[in-house]
Amino acid sequence: MLRVLLWPASILFQGIALVRARLYDSGRLRRRRLGGRVLSVGNLTVGGTGKTPMVLWLADRLCAEGKRVAILTRGYPSGGRSEERGMVMSDEVALLRNRLSGKVQFGVGRNRYEKGRVLERHGVEWFILDDGFQHFRLARDVDIVLIDATDPFGGGRLLPAGRLREPRSALARADVIVITRSAHAPAVETVVRRYAASPIFYAQTALNALRAFSETGQPSRPATLDCHALIFFAFCGIGNPQAFFEDLRRWGIAVVGKAAYPDHHRYSERDAESLEALAVSAGAGALLCTEKDTHNLRQTSFRMLPLFYCEIALHISNEEEFWRAVVEKAERSRARAGS
Repeated sequence: MLRVLLWPASILFQGIALVRARLYDSGRLRRRRLGGRVLSVGNLTVGGTGKTPMVLWLADRLCAEGKRVAILTRGYPSGGRSEERGMVMSDEVALLRNRLSGKVQFGVGRNRYEKGRVLERHGVEWFILDDGFQHFRLARDVDIVLIDATDPFGGGRLLPAGRLREPRSALARADVIVITRSAHAPAVETVVRRYAASPIFYAQTALNALRAFSETGQPSRPATLDCHALIFFAFCGIGNPQAFFEDLRRWGIAVVGKAAYPDHHRYSERDAESLEALAVSAGAGALLCTEKDTHNLRQTSFRMLPLFYCEIALHISNEEEFWRAVVEKAERSRARAGS
């Protein structure tokens, strides 16, 4: 019933999204171009599709090739304040900084073009635009669009009745499409091919390690005990919680209970007490969450059970072919731009 009531608002949202995209495509609204190559990572839906693991993968690959890299990101929740005005960065940025410390630079703020200009003066040549598919103001050389195979099109409706940010026809703008959380999804490919001729690749998350949570924020060593012998109560506050729980099943981790919170949820002491009570009641010997969640757990403490988190990586099928497609598109884009 709620979706039916919100349907008129979705029609209005779709109209605005289409008009905005066409204004930029036609040149009536100006895109600003940086001197360096810009790789955008984005999606069609709100919520998790694997953007952060993809940003990590791209940053690691570029750094391995000796490139000077920066990540451009809004970096704070919608409607929030910028870093310059004192707000703690979002959980995604905190995760990226922890994992990429000393390897890349960051430009965090609403105006990603100006952040990029500053970073160019510090020698940055390659930029990764985080969550950039709908950020039309900054020109990009490659649009990498991720589609979650477990929930590819957000219920088929645009916000607020569904989870789509743009209609599926927007896939025509994508240069490279990656279907995540699957190795083969022909039904999703069939839908994508109605709108886009871009190359399609697949990616899945892989478990690097289970780590013990440290309230200091410093990554701990991988757990030395046999975590697969433990029984966990799993919880998360991410865009697609079911995907996390499905990953745990796929990795063979025993889970006897689970709890899901809204995306970017900042946990309280009451949340911690509730989670421990639920876990003990379910017969769990430990708690388990995502790495992203740990950055929202700084104001909590767990007294009865140990807490672990999953450190993950993205495994891309045919990764060399994927990387070649990205680089070749970036070079073609720069050639057309005359640089």
